[in-house]
Amino acid sequence: MKYDLQSGSHSVHQLHYHIVWCVNYRRTVITREVGDRLTEMLQELCRKASVELLATENEVDHVHIVVRMKPNQQISKLVNSLKGVTARRLFQEFSWIKNRLWGGHLWSPSYFAVTVGGAPLDAIKKYVDSQRQG
Repeated sequence: MKYDLQSGSHSVHQLHYHIVWCVNYRRTVITREVGDRLTEMLQELCRKASVELLATENEVDHVHIVVRMKPNQQISKLVNSLKGVTARRLFQEFSWIKNRLWGGHLWSPSYFAVTVGGAPLDAIKKYVDSQRQG
């Protein structure tokens, strides 16, 4: 098996995560336009955080991403940052979203994360890419 390894000053690693989070109350607010803008934001935010965004896709009520991180990066901090910044920006750019939600929160407080080293990365990427329906 061939690994695509990265190395740091104190480690050699290959850390890929599949992360999913949902719109609060599973409301259907991620339209094509919102989803396209959300993808742009995620690309920018991951780049700024020195995280490699390998795949991203969204449904009307949830988001999938696959990222490659370094051992010194905390997944919880990344997710909190992505959710917080995207929520604030999406509310600013698409004010109608607030009318579909109550309580002032775009994203559910929880998220799902799993490492994807056990499956071929191409299979995981293909799965994430296939999540958008229609």
